[in-house]
Amino acid sequence: MTTDTGEPALTVDELAARAGVTVRFYSARGLLPPPEIGPRRVGRYSREHLARLALIEELQRRGMTLAAIERHLTQLPPGLSAHDLAIHRAVVASWAPAATEEVGREELERRAGRALGEEDLDRLAALGVVERADGRLRLDPGLLRLGVELLDVPLAHETILAARTVLLEHSRAAAHELSALLREAVGERESVAAVKSLSAHMQPLVVQALLTTFQRSLKEELREWLKEP
Repeated sequence: MTTDTGEPALTVDELAARAGVTVRFYSARGLLPPPEIGPRRVGRYSREHLARLALIEELQRRGMTLAAIERHLTQLPPGLSAHDLAIHRAVVASWAPAATEEVGREELERRAGRALGEEDLDRLAALGVVERADGRLRLDPGLLRLGVELLDVPLAHETILAARTVLLEHSRAAAHELSALLREAVGERESVAAVKSLSAHMQPLVVQALLTTFQRSLKEELREWLKEP
């Protein structure tokens, strides 16, 4: 079965199995939009629901309470696609030090929600999502959802890697400028704990600002390129 957008639909149990969380709990808290109601009044969930659950999980991993996550989600731009949410989650994950974990091929495919061929693994490795060494796989969980989304992007492999390089360079430049502002704001005498606390409070604001401004800037660039009114 598919949703109105033509995407594969999931039941609540299928969504829970795919996401590895209790869907009804987050739905009751208002953190998850209601499903599309299909035949026999069965709720059907889309890729956007799965991506939103992954974002909620990442925010919890960063130490945010459910109340803070609820406020954060309500401040996101409306109508975000699964890809938009995956980008948002990747930005959130990048705020913390990189943490990888060793996984088997079956576990990687379960988390990805799809079968992965050798070409897919090579592409994920080139994107920095997985590292292949001695027959083992080391996964960066924060980048997995975005990496899987990029597997279906109809662009040459080299183009995607070049785009990744551009984004990394500009994000590092922005991080450097932001770090300088934070150092100036807290002063040299503040404790490490105070700096970490300020960084944690700034994180949701920075993530939202990055996502929103990038979307608007990209739309403006495309409008200029296509000469749309």
